[in-house]
Amino acid sequence: MIEKHIVLEDIDPVVFYGVGNSHLQMVKALYPKLRIVARDNVIRVLGDEEQMAAFEESTEKMRQHVLKFNSLKEEDILDIIKGKRTKDEVPDGVVCYSMAGRPIKARTENQQLLIDSFNTNDMVFAVGPAGTGKTYLSIALAVKSLKDKTAKKIILSRPAVEAGEKLGFLPGDMKDKIDPYLQPLYDALEDMLPQVKLQDMMEKHVIQIAPLAFMRGRTLSDAVVILDEAQNTTPAQLRMFLTRMGWNTKMVITGDTSQIDLPRTQKSGLIEALHVLGQTEGIGVVRLDRTDIVRHKLVTRIVNAYETFDKEYKNNESINKD
Repeated sequence: MIEKHIVLEDIDPVVFYGVGNSHLQMVKALYPKLRIVARDNVIRVLGDEEQMAAFEESTEKMRQHVLKFNSLKEEDILDIIKGKRTKDEVPDGVVCYSMAGRPIKARTENQQLLIDSFNTNDMVFAVGPAGTGKTYLSIALAVKSLKDKTAKKIILSRPAVEAGEKLGFLPGDMKDKIDPYLQPLYDALEDMLPQVKLQDMMEKHVIQIAPLAFMRGRTLSDAVVILDEAQNTTPAQLRMFLTRMGWNTKMVITGDTSQIDLPRTQKSGLIEALHVLGQTEGIGVVRLDRTDIVRHKLVTRIVNAYETFDKEYKNNESINKD
């Protein structure tokens, strides 16, 4: 008789044990020669050495399944213990899985170009209108890198630029004023990582979310770094950010040049960077368009209507000047 302790690292134990410990009870029934007791993320096992080895191997495969797919079903447990591939392991091209078990992958040709560019370049500019999935997909790629251990941390940033409102008039301290700008990044992470695990990673600074101004003076190494809403950076700010890049780091810069909230007299750093760095080796530029919009169908119609309006406005302005 031997005793071992197995730690369920990097996953939510609730998903592993099942609702009402249903998965745990099932595993106990499948390994009748073992005494299995679970508490928090530690499983204590006592029993036969041969069955213990088989249990350890199956438990690790189940842990890996939860880590990859954010879910575990009874049929998955049976497949794993029988040495078969689970049904979830069949699909190709999946970046990672949402907390609801939904596969996150490219849904358009340009989204696939973004994934391919991330895999082949250390820096990628992803430019396109709202709803094209550029930020969500970039965060999914970062989460995958963290799970695959090709990166040690994720750093997400946004410029805190007012879209018609002034920071000073918002209630609360500086964190309260800044957090609303960063909320879309929190939302995406919460869709891909267990809440408890996400909180733990943020407390340990494995995942960092901060306004662009907080990047000054840092060297960002062994990380996936994403700058969102880059159209609202000044040329000096974006230059500062891009030069933070350290060893073994990938950067993704996303933005929509049709939604610049800077003063009219201020040039967008994203537009300048695309002009200056667009042909630089090791830097990928992916341009998404209205055909890549994956939100509600009205978003596509709204983008189309505003594009038409902008063209007509520019034409009328040109005629009036002449």
